[in-house]
Amino acid sequence: MLLLAQAPKAWHRLFQLKPPALPRTPGEAQHVRYRLLSRQGPAETGRQDQPQGPGLRTRLLITALIGAGLGGVWLAMRAEKEQRQQQRRTEALRQAAVGRGDFSLLDHRGQARCKADFRGQWVLMYFGFTHCPDICPEELEKLVQVVRQLEAEPGLPPVQPIFITVDPERDDVAAMARYVQDFHPRLLGLTGSAEQVAQVSRSYRVYYSAGPKDEDQDYIVDHSIAIYLLSPDGLFTDYYGRARSAEQVADSVRRHMAAFHSVLH
Repeated sequence: MLLLAQAPKAWHRLFQLKPPALPRTPGEAQHVRYRLLSRQGPAETGRQDQPQGPGLRTRLLITALIGAGLGGVWLAMRAEKEQRQQQRRTEALRQAAVGRGDFSLLDHRGQARCKADFRGQWVLMYFGFTHCPDICPEELEKLVQVVRQLEAEPGLPPVQPIFITVDPERDDVAAMARYVQDFHPRLLGLTGSAEQVAQVSRSYRVYYSAGPKDEDQDYIVDHSIAIYLLSPDGLFTDYYGRARSAEQVADSVRRHMAAFHSVLH
């Protein structure tokens, strides 16, 4: 009750207070500003002196470095995984016993050739026949594209391209010589007797079968479609079906070259 009784008097004295006079000169304005600043606590006056966080450029640089580091780790892990997969694939193909044993054939110059002649070289090898209308020319063109891509890289060893016929009846030495010259100057054509061709084809698990002859005595040979990769040890290392592009085959050969360790020494 006492507070309520004194309230009208307090309000009357409050309204009688005069507002502070505004400074009339620049000196007075500076003096008032000084007084206002002096009333502020240290938290307010020192706000501008507090250390600022890292700038935008610094934050972007840190983010980029972290991203590059994570990307490098991911690429290294991916490369390691691909190398392990390739090693397992290579080991599985070796256990398949493809390309074991020797062979004896004639090249397109009439010179006798055996498997040992290519020891120390990487070899890309294809089985086909010179009268093939489309698939064999396409696959041989892909094979020589791979060879050209690898030839353009000075740090890589040379690759010997080889074409072995599965049609010895028509593909003699002269026919092979005419055929291989249209693809690559180092493409080596190999032929032989029916027994010799059958032996090398069995060694590399190549299926082939001559179809019926037409009225012109022409026929098509049905056969396996694959490009074989042999290591400098003369061992079957990998194969590439028709669906693989020249770029994919070349990339695979590069990886095999990088991972190669001779097992003959």
